[in-house]
Amino acid sequence: MARNPNSERRPQKGGPDRERDDEFVDKLVHINRVAKVVKGGRRFSFAALVVVGDQKGRVGYGTGKAREVPEAIRKATEQAKRGMIRVPLREGRTLHHDIHGHFGAGRVILRSAEPGTGIIAGGPMRAIFETMGVQDVVAKSTGTANAHNMIKATFDALSLLNSPRMVANKRGKKVGDIVGRRDGIAAVKE
Repeated sequence: MARNPNSERRPQKGGPDRERDDEFVDKLVHINRVAKVVKGGRRFSFAALVVVGDQKGRVGYGTGKAREVPEAIRKATEQAKRGMIRVPLREGRTLHHDIHGHFGAGRVILRSAEPGTGIIAGGPMRAIFETMGVQDVVAKSTGTANAHNMIKATFDALSLLNSPRMVANKRGKKVGDIVGRRDGIAAVKE
C-alpha cells in the first residue's frame, strides 16, 4: 500500500486547540449559530471566537463568520494572528503586577501569582493565559459572562501591563532603582 507523499503536510485534526505552523496554538473560545430569516425559511451561519498565542508572551484574538464552522474558525484564526500583542511576563510564567481592565460591561482583575498556583481563571480568560504561556495567574471577571466582552476586557488589561524594564526606560533610570533590592531588605531584618 503506497503512502501519500503529501500526508505529512496536512494539519492534524483534533479538538479546539491545535498546533498550527509549529509556532502558534489556537483555542476555540465560542461558537454562535446565527439564523437569518429569508423568504424560503432560515439561513444559518456560524460566528467563531478564537484566541491564538505562541506560549511565549504573544497573544491575539479574532472573530470569523461563515456558512460553515471550519471556515468561520479559519477566518477567526487568521484575524487573531494579524492582531497579536506582546505581553511582558515575569520569569516567563506570570504577570509583573496586578491590573484591572474593562470593556463594555466586562470588568476583569488580573493578579500575578506565586509558582505552583496555576491558572485560576474562568472560560475565555483561561484560553488567553494558556495560549500566551502564563503558568501562574489569578483572574476574576465581574460584570458580564459574555465571552466577547471578557476577552476584550482582558486584552485591555494586558495592554496596560508594564515590565520594570519598560518603566525604567520611560523614567531614564536603571531597573535596580525601580525594583527594590531584596538583599537590602533581608539585611535590614537581620
